[in-house]
Amino acid sequence: MTNYRVHPTAVVEDGADIGEGASVWHHAHVRAGAVIGSGSIIGKNCYVDAEARIGARCKIQNNVSVYSGVVLEDDVFVGPSAVFTNDRFPRAFGEWEEVPTVVRRGASIGANATLRCGIELGELCLVAAGAVVTRDVLPNELVGGNPARTLGWVDVRGSVVSREATRPDDLPYGGIEEEQS
Repeated sequence: MTNYRVHPTAVVEDGADIGEGASVWHHAHVRAGAVIGSGSIIGKNCYVDAEARIGARCKIQNNVSVYSGVVLEDDVFVGPSAVFTNDRFPRAFGEWEEVPTVVRRGASIGANATLRCGIELGELCLVAAGAVVTRDVLPNELVGGNPARTLGWVDVRGSVVSREATRPDDLPYGGIEEEQS
């Protein structure tokens, strides 16, 4: 008996590991070997590749492909049509060089953002819609633009608390537990 929801038009291959209470919506495809944590939501027309890792309580909006080598920790939000890459030097020929990307707990990625492979998005960071992220993003950092640059710093709710170029000393790390209680 499954303890998660899969829309009739979705494809979930045998060997995919889907957690309790997760939802996989219209026309999504989850490959064998993929892991989706409990309570996560995979939106319409999403693709979750073999060896992709999605933590608990993540929300992946419509038209997102989470490729092999991408790790989303718990409580990550990925906006509609955001793009992950997993090959630093893509060609239609030759060897494939998969480069991992890690998105830390509580990070949020805006609609249509593009993330170059091999980067780490820090806990509770916020990537603006349409940003092109080519470097690591620090915890609580707000980035936007092409290429993405620091626009400020956000708290656990995503509210801007500073527009300074450097992280404020009094900005606490974490805080997700307090928000969930």
